[in-house]
Amino acid sequence: MLQIAVTGKPNVGKSSFFNSATASQVEMANYPFTTIDANKAVGHVISECPCKEMNVTCNPHNSQCIDGTRLIPIELIDVAGLVPGAHEGKGLGNKFLDDLMQAKVFIHVIDASGSTDAEGNPVDPGSHDPLEDIEFLEHEIVMWMYGIVSKNWVRLIRKVEAEHLDFSKVIFEQLSGTGILIEDVIEALRTVNPNYGKWEDEDLIEFVRNLLNIAKPSLVIANKADLPGARENIERMQEKYPRVIPTSAESELALMNATRAGLISYISGDSSFEIIDESKLNANQIKALEYIQTNILDVYGSTGIQKALNTAVFELLNMIVVYPVGDEHKLTDQKGNVLPDAFLVPKGSTPREFAYIIHTDIGDKFMHAVDARKSMRIASDYELQDRDIIKIVTH
Repeated sequence: MLQIAVTGKPNVGKSSFFNSATASQVEMANYPFTTIDANKAVGHVISECPCKEMNVTCNPHNSQCIDGTRLIPIELIDVAGLVPGAHEGKGLGNKFLDDLMQAKVFIHVIDASGSTDAEGNPVDPGSHDPLEDIEFLEHEIVMWMYGIVSKNWVRLIRKVEAEHLDFSKVIFEQLSGTGILIEDVIEALRTVNPNYGKWEDEDLIEFVRNLLNIAKPSLVIANKADLPGARENIERMQEKYPRVIPTSAESELALMNATRAGLISYISGDSSFEIIDESKLNANQIKALEYIQTNILDVYGSTGIQKALNTAVFELLNMIVVYPVGDEHKLTDQKGNVLPDAFLVPKGSTPREFAYIIHTDIGDKFMHAVDARKSMRIASDYELQDRDIIKIVTH
């Protein structure tokens, strides 16, 4: 299952984001190191299910379908709060940074209101600049990776030159265990000075920063977007950084709790909610719901939680959703389940590559594929499209 790491300083709303994105209940408390171990839970991204278009009732197996919206599972890792100097082991830094490496993308939760200081302690809103936190998080992760790459650097360079080794493969081996691919290393090396034998520290740091942007891209979550000063800070963040999403994790949690209690009708990502029976709500609950609608949903279009997950998977990682079937006419698997599975697949994948994603045996026995919408055989080098329904034919 695709993994996303959720990180940030203590007290910025990171655990609230994690809870609202996964509907789990990790411990929440207002002090550093609340989250000692990396908590893992399942969230989801959403995509339009083909069931309505194809006029069928689906029977999802590896996902869910709610009124034509397919919920596809992903795993989130709630990584304990980072503090300045984490890459040097300060706080519980090294353990947390190791946890990060399991993920394909980083979600950095920032207190957009500036109400937590550099160490994650509560302060008055507006007294801390949240842009500093974005820079700090990036710096800690870059410097941690730099520490891995630069280990025995002089000896490595001498060995590469003396034995005429492939530099990209040597770097890749140095990064073993980080989840970074050889293709990522090759792409990152194209962006820096090719004369690696004369690299200074700043050249190596630039390479590491580029490598992380390619291999483990990050998304900034501007949380507490409803608090005083947050909106102005969010505008400043968006001017400087390409991917910043305003969120209110507390609002999302409140809406989800109200939904579970049967008080409102709400689906994560919606721009509004419907009160089912106002007589069941007390004055404070009505006031809280009105606040969320006015200060979050009307301003930003949603609480931002679902948008963050979808952005991370579909935009940063360039994933698409593909549906495998065994019968291209009935859109079923061998057991008769309609559109049972939805797979997250890298954009640009071919049918043969998709077969291997489903199962190694299916990939090994791949013959050709059929586009179920057109009931037509497609070329083995066909580039799969989002929401394709594909039958894999094996020998």
